[in-house]
Amino acid sequence: MNTEEQNIIKGCIKGERQSQYALYNMFKKDVFGICLRYAKDRAEAEDMMQEGFIKVYSDLYQYRPIGPLGGWIRRVVINSCLRFIRKRKKLVFNEYSDEMSSRLATNENVIDDLQAADLVKYIQRLPEGYRLVFNLYVVEGFSHKEIAEQLGVSVNTSKSQLSRAKAYLRKELGKILI
Repeated sequence: MNTEEQNIIKGCIKGERQSQYALYNMFKKDVFGICLRYAKDRAEAEDMMQEGFIKVYSDLYQYRPIGPLGGWIRRVVINSCLRFIRKRKKLVFNEYSDEMSSRLATNENVIDDLQAADLVKYIQRLPEGYRLVFNLYVVEGFSHKEIAEQLGVSVNTSKSQLSRAKAYLRKELGKILI
C-alpha cells in the first residue's frame, strides 16, 4: 500500500470528507460494476453503491493492510449488496422441473462469445436467486459451500441455481445470436 492510500484511509477513519471523496474516486468504477451485477437495474445499483460506500467508510478502521485495499472494499461491497437485497425482500429461488431445465440447456458456447457489458445486462435480467448465485460463484469465485452459508440455503440449492442461471442465460443469449 502506498503512502497516498495510507493517508486517505487515515482521513476516512477521522471522517474527513476530502479523504472519503478521494477513496470514492479511486474505487467508484469497480464498486459500481459490482453493484450492477447484483442489481436489477441501474437505479438499484446506484442505491447499492451508496450503501456500499457508507459501509466501507464505517468499517474502514477494520482494514488491515495484509491484502490490497481494493480486495477488501470488494468484499465489503458484495456483502453490502447481499444485505440490500435481503432487506428489500425475501430471497426467491426459482424452482423448475427437470423438463424445463433440459429445455433451457441449449448452446454451451453462447456465453463465451459475448462481450462483458452485454453479459451484465443479461445477468441483471436473471431471477434474483439465479443472479445472486451466478455472481457469487462465476464472478466472485465463492464456493458453493460459501454461497450456501451467505444466502442461508443448501449447497445443492446453490448448485441448482447456478445450473439454471447458466441455462437461462444460454436460452436468452441464444435468441440474439440466432
